[in-house]
Amino acid sequence: MKDGRNPGQVIILNGAPRSGKSSIAEAIQETFDGPWMSLGVDTYMERVTPRRYLPGIGLRPGGELPEIEALVPLFYAALYESIAAHSRLGLNVVADVGHHDAYAEPRHILPDCARRLLGLPVLFVGVRCRIETIMERRNRGQPGREGRYLTGSGAEPVPHQVLAWQREVHRPGIYDLAVDTSLATPEECAALIRKRLGSGPRAPTAFQRLAAMARASYPD
Repeated sequence: MKDGRNPGQVIILNGAPRSGKSSIAEAIQETFDGPWMSLGVDTYMERVTPRRYLPGIGLRPGGELPEIEALVPLFYAALYESIAAHSRLGLNVVADVGHHDAYAEPRHILPDCARRLLGLPVLFVGVRCRIETIMERRNRGQPGREGRYLTGSGAEPVPHQVLAWQREVHRPGIYDLAVDTSLATPEECAALIRKRLGSGPRAPTAFQRLAAMARASYPD
């Protein structure tokens, strides 16, 4: 960095709603050395985005709400520029998101976000979870977020919107590491991430590959 400060590590956790991303982020904050700033979909929806533009970056697959969809790339760009600013100041960042490109028209948001973090240390982690576990968590509910998540019913045990998240969120599936919260606790997932960070960078990283996709799509 120009001022001699080393950039902070960035960890991006990508997965469907209720896959356990925020719990992993909390485990990272509690167990990793140094301050880890938590940014991502929950913070952006609950504290940043005006209510009339919700769900903002949490807009689910399916081409819904075109008036909001047109703003989602800008919202994501602002979020990732904020992540980059924190890292450049030497702060570590963990961000939980749910990237997909199943909008009314392709938006290519993930490659653009990757381009915005070029030159910074980024670990892109896929947070996978079996649909049975996700539905159990949805049906159980979460204090303070009643009504936010779709639940199953006798007629539709797994809502089609939930299946769409499961299908779309891991495309193209380019990651530095994948964890499965059906098989591991948040603390165990955090330990796997710590171990991967300890092994050092491997080039090209997932975000370098994704940024190359952005350059191929938008050469200018």
